[in-house]
Amino acid sequence: MGVPAFFRWLSRKYSTIVVHCTEERSKECNGVRIPVDTSKPNPNEVEFDNLYLDMNGIIHPCTHPEDKAAPKNEDEMMVAIFEYMDRLFNIVRPRRVLYMAIDGVAPRAKMNQQRSRRFRASKEGVELVEEKSRIREEILGRGGYLPPDEIKERFDSNCITPGTEFMDNLAKCLRYYIADRLSNDPGWRNITVILSDASVPGEGEHKIMDYIRRQRAQPHHDPNTHHCLCGADADLIMLGLATHEPNFTIIREEFKPNQPRPCAMCGQKGHEIKDCQGVAREKQGEHDEFADAMPTSEQEFIFIRLCVLREYLERELTMASLPFPFDFERTVDDWVFMCFFVGNDFLPHLPSLEIREGAIDRLVGIYKDVVHKTGVSVVSVGLVMSPSRKVYGSVSQTPIFIFYDGQDGRGVKRKAEDSDSEPDPEDNVRLWEDGWKQRYYKTKFDVDATDDDFRKKVVMSYVEGLCWVLRYYYQGCASWKWYFPFHYAPFASDFKDIKGMFTDFELGTKPFKPLEQLMGVFPAASGNFLPETWRSLMSNPESSIIDFYPDDFAIDLNGKKYAWQGVALLPFVDERRLRAALAEVYPNLSPEENKRNSLGSDMLFVGKSHSICDFIQELYRGESHEGTEMPAELCHGIQGILNLDRDPILPDKPVESPIPMLRDIAQNSAIGVKYKDPQFGETFVFKAVILHGAKIPAKVLKPGDWERGNRGRGNWRPQLGFNSNRQQVHLDQSAFRALGYVHISSD
Repeated sequence: MGVPAFFRWLSRKYSTIVVHCTEERSKECNGVRIPVDTSKPNPNEVEFDNLYLDMNGIIHPCTHPEDKAAPKNEDEMMVAIFEYMDRLFNIVRPRRVLYMAIDGVAPRAKMNQQRSRRFRASKEGVELVEEKSRIREEILGRGGYLPPDEIKERFDSNCITPGTEFMDNLAKCLRYYIADRLSNDPGWRNITVILSDASVPGEGEHKIMDYIRRQRAQPHHDPNTHHCLCGADADLIMLGLATHEPNFTIIREEFKPNQPRPCAMCGQKGHEIKDCQGVAREKQGEHDEFADAMPTSEQEFIFIRLCVLREYLERELTMASLPFPFDFERTVDDWVFMCFFVGNDFLPHLPSLEIREGAIDRLVGIYKDVVHKTGVSVVSVGLVMSPSRKVYGSVSQTPIFIFYDGQDGRGVKRKAEDSDSEPDPEDNVRLWEDGWKQRYYKTKFDVDATDDDFRKKVVMSYVEGLCWVLRYYYQGCASWKWYFPFHYAPFASDFKDIKGMFTDFELGTKPFKPLEQLMGVFPAASGNFLPETWRSLMSNPESSIIDFYPDDFAIDLNGKKYAWQGVALLPFVDERRLRAALAEVYPNLSPEENKRNSLGSDMLFVGKSHSICDFIQELYRGESHEGTEMPAELCHGIQGILNLDRDPILPDKPVESPIPMLRDIAQNSAIGVKYKDPQFGETFVFKAVILHGAKIPAKVLKPGDWERGNRGRGNWRPQLGFNSNRQQVHLDQSAFRALGYVHISSD
């Protein structure tokens, strides 16, 4: 979710949801490293069934880390990814499933954000090189000291996109990694591993959610499965809640703000490149010359317990004297829906809502009033309800009150977010002054606020977006081609007469192919990842789509402090024009490029001792059992469709290492087969309920947890979740509001 402040807000308001991970370390005996035995009980005193890895959150920090020296080459990057996954496996120790999901081709709604990020990364990279060159000349010109300028090819992180050679190589390396661990690590012996690489369409976390939803609908699904999902994006919290699985935990690196980073010019810590003075570091001891080269301490991990978050939400959202029976599961869906308005990856947040200014608490207060007045929940089964309680799949009049209480313009000027000494960013809209709506539409859209037709067009697109996002979170991708075609959102007060404004999405839309997506999200500076004739479309002045690839573009700070928080004003890609241009260069693709441009399949791997291994081996011996249903009783209740792999990993067949520094697997015990989630056709509707037979985890919150805002953290045991002084803090209602907390009355 595109909400950098969301997790910070959530963990401060409900901090007992967070516990530190206990991590067992490997030992050394007589110079020999003894690895951790992950087959032993989990030291966190909780046993997990399934571990899901949102791989892009692992790939990026391992290939271009911000807090330590970057790997020297691609081989070192792959080894770093392996080591990171080993750490996670050691902490979580799943007993049934390990699911690795890499972002594949994304829906068009997401591609606009990807385009913005990649253009920014390219722009910032060029600007950094220019800034370093300028500052180096200034420092050396006045006699300052700088270490020799290493001539090193800059790693273009844009290669972490489906369709590139890097992603193709990563998939091969992960197949090797899986085979090695299944063959040699006792903790992997009985687990099922699913790899969904970049050739499989869909964002990583949403491929994981599709898997969970579809398994959940199977008769053999265990309703008490304990899920653990690894990832740093805030939307994982929403997605976990949306599953309505009672045992769902998220693992992520602990966020430590304001950590010192080495200067990109001199390598010393304590200042940024713009403040570098070119002063040689003073030696502090005998071995001080190695201080900067020493590895930094490893990041620690935390668990986010969604079962505890559900406790908090139940207490905060429970309403008495309702005209209908209170249904907490529907209220959870309503809360997830409300959070969309403060930001997500697909829609800009409403201009009058900011998390840092208490937007979510404000929405909750309005929500309670509206539910009491209308007697209606907002959403149902991942669709939005109308006042008549019929599912239209569209936003009705009711949700308007959820995010609009007549206060579009705020009464006070917003302060700079992170520093009292920094000047406020330029803000031409000035929502705190009369005339804010006219200034907003003129500044952001270059139209007059009295243009009702235009405002209605923006509102209609936003309404479609709300329906698309909600469907995406609960049912899957409703349309691969839909996107919000504006850089800014309308005001809440513009949402008038929207009933019937939207009916449904076009069925049967298909995702882009990988190389097509690269053309849609890459700047010309990253064209080296594309075939030569495709690349020319990005740079040739005579190209029919040259306007899609501006060399420079404006960034609107939009009231924010830093450029990365602003809005990149890039032109939207016209899909019809793009496809017409690509039709001319498609015949030039080589066989290898055609292969990288094709859509692939998930892979399922097990070890020799797994109960389904013999069944899969029989499929390969028969060579004709395509589309075979896997027997759930042989695989922890997992169901799906199996197909033969053309170049399979098979037991007793050596696996060659794609990384020279790692050994081949001479005694391979793993087997791999293509895997497809259970299929339901267009009629599948996810049941957003607690399943029959599910055991709700015991309550862990104490009275003091709520009153204190849960600032204490402990380990998995709930009784250790207090502050260190173990004192209760009593606040009156006004103090609660001042701190941003919602008062819950005794009734």
